[in-house]
Amino acid sequence: MDESTDLEISLMPSSIIYRPQRPDTSLSVVEVGRQTVRSMIERRTLPVFAAVLVEKGGGTLATTPSGLVACEAPGLFWLLPGIAHTYGPRQGTSWDERWVLFTGRLAAELRTQGLIDPVAPAIALPVNSAVPRLFRDLEADVLPGTALGDSAAAASVFRLVTTAAQEADWHQPRDTGRDAEMIAALREMAMRPLDLAAFAQDFGISAATLRRRFIAATGLPPKALQLRLRIDRAKELLATTDAPIEQIARTVGFEDSFYFARLFLGRESLTPSEFRRRHQRH
Repeated sequence: MDESTDLEISLMPSSIIYRPQRPDTSLSVVEVGRQTVRSMIERRTLPVFAAVLVEKGGGTLATTPSGLVACEAPGLFWLLPGIAHTYGPRQGTSWDERWVLFTGRLAAELRTQGLIDPVAPAIALPVNSAVPRLFRDLEADVLPGTALGDSAAAASVFRLVTTAAQEADWHQPRDTGRDAEMIAALREMAMRPLDLAAFAQDFGISAATLRRRFIAATGLPPKALQLRLRIDRAKELLATTDAPIEQIARTVGFEDSFYFARLFLGRESLTPSEFRRRHQRH
């Protein structure tokens, strides 16, 4: 991935394709490559995001947030900016990998959403995974060296992230009872600040897994479900009480009543005052 690293590697033809970063884009692919690795990459830190696909072989990945985790083909793992990592094949063996380096506002947002999770960076892929094809598409996208190709590569990275998130739990049976418990817990605390990482940890899962399971069970990620519950409660209070809108905003978890009003308008196409005039029960 970085020619300055002191790795013993065997490079395949056209193994590294570098694209200059485009700072004006929301997602920019800066490097695509493939190689055979025969020794550990130790204590390295990248300034950008990376996705690494292990195509053949197996070994380990270690970071401070994740600890030591296994990586076996077919498998994918994320490397995040500023987080030191050590990874590579088991001693005396090698593995074949593809990688993509990328950066931009959208990449940071995907991390915030839990789709790129530093606590659970390694994903075991199903045998029929679409992820290897997306890596091949990436290489084809960046080869022309055009703005159109760079845009296509950025789109492929976005699909890569979302596809990996969808495939991450393919081997784990769904526990619908546990899902119902998590949803009930969120409903109970919906009017209070929600720390997704801590909430997920309470149930022994990562924030990314929590998000996927909420979407599967409710059609909404946790934060969107929390917002819907807050707005629904606000509608009830607007229709059944004479409480000031500022007080209702605080009751449903918003200290800023203007921010609450904007969110309410965006969801209901009415301001809180207009909703009250139309629906208040006398």
